[in-house]
Amino acid sequence: MRHMLNPLDFSVEEIDQLLTLASDIEHNLPKYAHVCDGRKLATLFYEPSTRTRLSFESAMLSLGGSVLGFSSADSSSAAKGESVSDTIRTISCYADIAAMRHPKEGAALVASLASRIPVINAGDGGHQHPTQTLTDLMTIRSLTGRLGHMTIGLCGDLKFGRTVHSLINAMVRYPHIRFVLIAPDELRVPEYIREDVLKANHIDFKEVNNLDEAMPELDILYMTRVQRERFFNEEDYIRLKDCYILDRKKMKLAREDMYVLHPLPRVNEISTEVDSDPRAAYFKQVQYGVYVRMALIMTLLEVEKPC
Repeated sequence: MRHMLNPLDFSVEEIDQLLTLASDIEHNLPKYAHVCDGRKLATLFYEPSTRTRLSFESAMLSLGGSVLGFSSADSSSAAKGESVSDTIRTISCYADIAAMRHPKEGAALVASLASRIPVINAGDGGHQHPTQTLTDLMTIRSLTGRLGHMTIGLCGDLKFGRTVHSLINAMVRYPHIRFVLIAPDELRVPEYIREDVLKANHIDFKEVNNLDEAMPELDILYMTRVQRERFFNEEDYIRLKDCYILDRKKMKLAREDMYVLHPLPRVNEISTEVDSDPRAAYFKQVQYGVYVRMALIMTLLEVEKPC
């Protein structure tokens, strides 16, 4: 039995196989409609979510399976003080696979150690978000035809953004990757990412404050929101929330073959006027997320690919 807690849980070769399966699902959706008949997915969401939770549910339903679960800690026995370990032991009696989001880092690992079913980390605090990373990888590969030999700009909340941390961890395994880390000083990438991931893997990167100056050199611009829920006080959040806003004027500085990604939800960091730009890929990203999660569910449940 395997879990997906971290993007590094799968080798580069296994991720390539998973993305190839996801691509086949994208182009041949009807043939996958019953591969998970009779299987159940439990969605254990201790934090609010729209895209990730509904994407998992859509994925399982599209495979012919069914879904059960809860969408907030208040609607689960966690409100009564039940531990994550006891919850997953209980859920293991009801479902075949579980997707869990939790505000505490390491919660998915704790669940996996007590579980009798595969556990997928759907986001744990500011730590990891592996299925978003798989979605990002599929989006980049589908749009550019490659997962190496590129410069990726990461912009916004690089300190608390788990999608950023996961993507960096995943992309350093591909050849000739370069990062431009665009953030205010207060939201720079954590020291452990800088030292233990980027420098340890001899990755070319630079840290800058100015988005305009970085735009012309990017193949991918990955925008993120400043997350109110990660701040200890409202003052700091208000001061930093609009530090970068991508608009039509800034897009004119970018190359014609650069793509804009965003894990969503957005607040003010991408103007709606950018949505009509053919380089805006964040809603395509959402669709790719369903195909990737379908492929991951099949892989963890060891479901055979239909002929």
